[in-house]
Amino acid sequence: MDWLSPRHIPNVITILRILLVVPTVTMILERRFDWALGLFFVAGVSDALDGFLAKHFGWISRFGSLLDPIADKLLMMGCYGACAWIGLIPGWLAGLVIARDLIILSGATAYYLLLHPFEGQPTWISKFNTLVQIVLLLAVFWHHGFRPMALEWINGLIYLVTVTTIVSGIQYVLSWGRYFLRQLGHRKG
Repeated sequence: MDWLSPRHIPNVITILRILLVVPTVTMILERRFDWALGLFFVAGVSDALDGFLAKHFGWISRFGSLLDPIADKLLMMGCYGACAWIGLIPGWLAGLVIARDLIILSGATAYYLLLHPFEGQPTWISKFNTLVQIVLLLAVFWHHGFRPMALEWINGLIYLVTVTTIVSGIQYVLSWGRYFLRQLGHRKG
């Protein structure tokens, strides 16, 4: 069978990462932050591994390029939602992170359905936003599961996540909105 080919290994790893979302969220809700941190770490390593394999061996697929960012967003939205649910981070921050990701996913889906497949590359602010979102989660897990950290650090990370989420969200909407309208105009013209 073709799907048993080694070139599908990155997609299998991505699917396994999606399957880690439920146990990670469950561990957060049960306040088992050691396990949540471990599962979050495994998900991060799997993300790096599937990306490395896909690029290094040329095992890049259309399915994988669509599934990988969905897996990342599901993990982040699940972790932020769970952390807000039990009061570890402000609910408005989780709402902001989730809303941004849903807007991006909705826009990408609309673009795909109305025009054609796209090859989107994250901007530097988006990459930085993802980094600080991850660092905040790691800090929260560490603070509540292992050793308390200075609240100033966590509050600073909350502020940084807020700013980068807003700025990167606006940048995505403006740049992809303009690009979408241009492509739509070319299609009609």
